[in-house]
Amino acid sequence: MKHLSLFCLYALVTLYGHTGVLSQGPSYGERGSDLGIQVFQQVVRSRPLENVVLSPHGVASILGMLLPGAHGVTRKQVLNALRYKKKGPYNMLKRLHKTLTAKSNQDLVLIANAMFSQEGFPMEEAFVATNKANFQCESRSLDFSNPQGAADEINEWVNNKTKGHIPSLIKADMLDSALTRLVAVNSIYFKGLWKSRFQPENTKMRPFNGGDGNVYKVPMMSQLSVFNISMATTPQGLKYKVIELPYHGNTISMLIVLPSDEDTPLSRVIPHISTATVQSWTKLMHMRKVRLLIPKFTADAEVDLEAPLSALGITDMFSQNKADFRHLSAEPVHVSKALQKAKVVVNEDGTKAAAATTAILLARSSPPWVTVDRPFLFLIRHNPTGTILFIGQINQP
Repeated sequence: MKHLSLFCLYALVTLYGHTGVLSQGPSYGERGSDLGIQVFQQVVRSRPLENVVLSPHGVASILGMLLPGAHGVTRKQVLNALRYKKKGPYNMLKRLHKTLTAKSNQDLVLIANAMFSQEGFPMEEAFVATNKANFQCESRSLDFSNPQGAADEINEWVNNKTKGHIPSLIKADMLDSALTRLVAVNSIYFKGLWKSRFQPENTKMRPFNGGDGNVYKVPMMSQLSVFNISMATTPQGLKYKVIELPYHGNTISMLIVLPSDEDTPLSRVIPHISTATVQSWTKLMHMRKVRLLIPKFTADAEVDLEAPLSALGITDMFSQNKADFRHLSAEPVHVSKALQKAKVVVNEDGTKAAAATTAILLARSSPPWVTVDRPFLFLIRHNPTGTILFIGQINQP
């Protein structure tokens, strides 16, 4: 597989019909990312020894798409969790979407959004128009009375938008042939080239101490280069290292987080992470020449978002009796399923080493080694907006 690529597709949100009553602070990218990071923290608590990958921006996007349809308490819960202003964050979200997908990033970020509705289901025009304007959201009608056919069509869309990396998102049995009215889907595909490339001939099999206590032999990439590094501390006084690996466009970086003490489990550092924490690292970082060893890895995960979002106060949208989506449709609906799938592949490829790097390789001093050989956290961040595109814990590469 050429290049470092990450792909994420997520958040199938199915709405079923039902009967009944219906400042100057963090950027919008950071607000949405913070909610996504909190979802990630909920998920890893129940999967401490697994590899988990999630797109915080994706969680925020799917909620942002549903927001114009929500009313009353349902809307209030989403706005509170996202810390968005009441009047509606749509201009900001529109700008954020444009910035993240701009060609000037050089690294490829493709974000695709779609609403698949039941043929004849009456959606409010303002809801459809808002999503088209802010998220370039496609609208298509399907026949959910044939769940297999509808699932195949949605999966084909997903497969195309993620360039084949997530071939399917939903199963036919997630769709109720009589009640499904709308499936909202959001996908992110990211392909980045390292600014400073790892040479494949330097990749060697080395030990990695897995989260489960076993030692695994894994292909460990290695390079001698100058990286932005910092040492940070949790409020409880636990020290951890942060290493920044920029992609060649300089707008997106991968941040690797590794507890300093080998006996400190990653689970003690993760609860302390937020976009404010990430912002604080940028002030602590300094350029340092090191020999960096990091495993090649592929990780994918599927996350059901209902439990973590409910734990964060977004409950009514999932309730048949309480959901209020009157601005989406006159017919009462609720969210029956919210799902995210993400996949990450990290390997040596990147742009050719720059001339400055070549000079560094000739230096004679013996720099320190930074070896990522035990469970670590990674974040993929769009630096100008602070948006966290992906976050993941790797227990076993």
